[in-house]
Amino acid sequence: MDEATTTVARTGRGGGSGVRRAARAAAGRLRALRGLLAGTGKDAGMATAEYAIVMIAAVGFAGLLVVILSSAEIREALTSLVRGALSV
Repeated sequence: MDEATTTVARTGRGGGSGVRRAARAAAGRLRALRGLLAGTGKDAGMATAEYAIVMIAAVGFAGLLVVILSSAEIREALTSLVRGALSV
């Protein structure tokens, strides 16, 4: 018997411990990757909150544009600007 076989026979453990250690490390990396893909990190809800803030700002800006562009003075200024650009 060689030395590795003697060690396995005597202790019940052998070269498999390195394989088990590598398997545990790979499983840990897989769990971390799943966590990143699933968005379970500490910033999981940040993207949703940022989108909500941007949407609120966009709706507010659109409302402001409607109020500004519905006034007669602005409408006349824009109409004259477009007529001047098209007459060139």
